[in-house]
Amino acid sequence: MNPLLRPQQPPLPPQGFSGKPGNAVPDESGVAPGDIAVGVVVGRASEYFDFFVFGLACVLAFPSVYFPFAENRLVGTLYAFTVFALAFVVRPLGTLLGMAIQRRFGRSAKLMTAMLLLGTATAGMAFLPDFERLGFAAVVLLTLFRIIQGIALGATWDGLPSLLAINAPANRRGWYAMLGQLGAPLGFLIAASLFAYLWNNLSQEDFVEWGWRFPFYVAFAINVVATFARLRLVVTHEYESALQAHELEPSRVRDLVGTGQGQGTNIFIGAFAALASFALFHIVTVFPLSWIMLRTQESIGDFLQVQIVGALLAGVAMPLSGLIANRIGRRSTLGILAALIGVFGFTVPWLLDGGVVGQAAFVLMGFVLLGLSYGQSSGSVTSNFLPHFRYTGAALTSDVAWLIGAAFAPLVALGLSNRFGLLAVSFYLLSGTICTLLALRLNKTLAAARD
Repeated sequence: MNPLLRPQQPPLPPQGFSGKPGNAVPDESGVAPGDIAVGVVVGRASEYFDFFVFGLACVLAFPSVYFPFAENRLVGTLYAFTVFALAFVVRPLGTLLGMAIQRRFGRSAKLMTAMLLLGTATAGMAFLPDFERLGFAAVVLLTLFRIIQGIALGATWDGLPSLLAINAPANRRGWYAMLGQLGAPLGFLIAASLFAYLWNNLSQEDFVEWGWRFPFYVAFAINVVATFARLRLVVTHEYESALQAHELEPSRVRDLVGTGQGQGTNIFIGAFAALASFALFHIVTVFPLSWIMLRTQESIGDFLQVQIVGALLAGVAMPLSGLIANRIGRRSTLGILAALIGVFGFTVPWLLDGGVVGQAAFVLMGFVLLGLSYGQSSGSVTSNFLPHFRYTGAALTSDVAWLIGAAFAPLVALGLSNRFGLLAVSFYLLSGTICTLLALRLNKTLAAARD
């Protein structure tokens, strides 16, 4: 019989599904949480590396390379930190742009576009001539590349963290939530190691002339590898089916906000619930390096090495946070650690002004707290979103948390500490603690009201 004349058979259900249409349940054997975790860690590590490379360059290179017209290095560093913050300001726009591309052309097209933009911006920074050669056009181009970097980062949201949280065993969700955050210490470890090696082995003239550019070349190469690694996961039939089964597809913001069921409110509750951790993020990574550079005579290379050890401790602390969260709950873990961050904040003046030993203690304790808290900061209230809003809600919650918690942290901390002393940093961290505790309390109250 001619195959073209055979009666059409109903399509088989997608691989990884079982049950009746409309009530499809993913087959957990089709998408293993461990496989999802690999994609999440690879993707996040490359993104964090890009951002830490820029953040460290803001302290070590950009004041001399792009802002030599500033009246002193402090002002030049503040200018650099202003450009640093722009990526976080435009990140929500990148998220919305990426979701629009995904709705029209598909997930793989969105991810390829985002990673192409991210790679282009990073390579552009690596090859950008300095202020002496281009004048203010160099500053304009640096700013433009940074904005493109932020838009690209927002557009890279692939839904895998949410899928990981859903597919994780109920009694191990704290552990799996932590895995995606491991990209942060890993990205900082690689970035700080590269800068420490270059700073310690090049003359100051060579470092400013070309040495600082090398980490940006490496970032571009890592982006290429990460792109193919993530595409290999995201575009497979099993992952597409699992994402669709859990309704992890982009929804329109007006639909999310206009439901009348508190879905828009969940974005801000989730962002503020993680605020203490996000506030600490740049206070122990980028800000202290600027303080050491500007206000002390300590060795920058030695301080970077201490920060590398701190990143290793944060990497160890994150799995511990997963174990703690499995035992007492993720929200309780966040609340306890937010309180500890507030207490830690009041040690800032004594430790950062306490010589080599005090500064090392600040970095190491800060990174441990960061590992414990940031390990559970992702999606702490994501379950509040209705299933078909969870993809968009989780992405925007993360964007808002970065914007209000971390974007301006180096700029504000350096500016306030220079004018009012390091005690200003203490109150900055305390404000994050208060916001986190209030948000967690409000979330608990609303959850009880819904029940």
